[in-house]
Amino acid sequence: MGPEEIVKGIYIVGSSDISDPKDCSVYLIDLGELILIDTGAGTGTETVIGNIISLGLDPKRITTVILTHCHIDHVGGAHVFKGRYGSRIVMHELDAAAVERGDNRMTAAYWYGVDFAPLDVDVKLAGKENRLSFPGNEIVCLHTPGHTPGSISVYVDTGGKRVLFGQDIHGPFLAEFGANISHWQKSMEMLLSLKADILCEGHFGTYRPNERVTEYIERYLDEYGE
Repeated sequence: MGPEEIVKGIYIVGSSDISDPKDCSVYLIDLGELILIDTGAGTGTETVIGNIISLGLDPKRITTVILTHCHIDHVGGAHVFKGRYGSRIVMHELDAAAVERGDNRMTAAYWYGVDFAPLDVDVKLAGKENRLSFPGNEIVCLHTPGHTPGSISVYVDTGGKRVLFGQDIHGPFLAEFGANISHWQKSMEMLLSLKADILCEGHFGTYRPNERVTEYIERYLDEYGE
């Protein structure tokens, strides 16, 4: 497997299959500027960068890295993009604290036997909804707690399609990371109401059209609602 275009201007550039077994799914959005959704665990960062280049895109254009939550498989490569390309780091304030202090427990870095160095977060999101403006469009960041207190989901409307980046919809839900099933259930109801045409999930790839997106989310609502 390798990187591929999901719809025009949106790509998958990393995952456990195409960059490193530790990695979440890493997505790239081209809105004139390049926006990265999550980074992977860090061990596959050079492969992610190589995948971006192989698509004919210049990683120096990555102005923004949106981190959907604080776990190492999503944030571990952020240091490289910030340090090498000057990318601003965006995440919700409730998860930003663990990243900024380099908390190896709350980032789950200890699960992987690695140390996570403290990382400054440039934009700390607050509240239920934040909109980030770019030359070609805007990206909407929604606070969707449950997996972690500061989990966010992201969507963009492009080419007549609503593309939702709903990382780690499937969980897990562990008390040590501040998980809350009740909060998660409300978050999933919010995501269902978006009527997304395409779901880019955090570990299990993409789902389309809306019927499959709905089926995927409702499957987990049924599983954890029992």
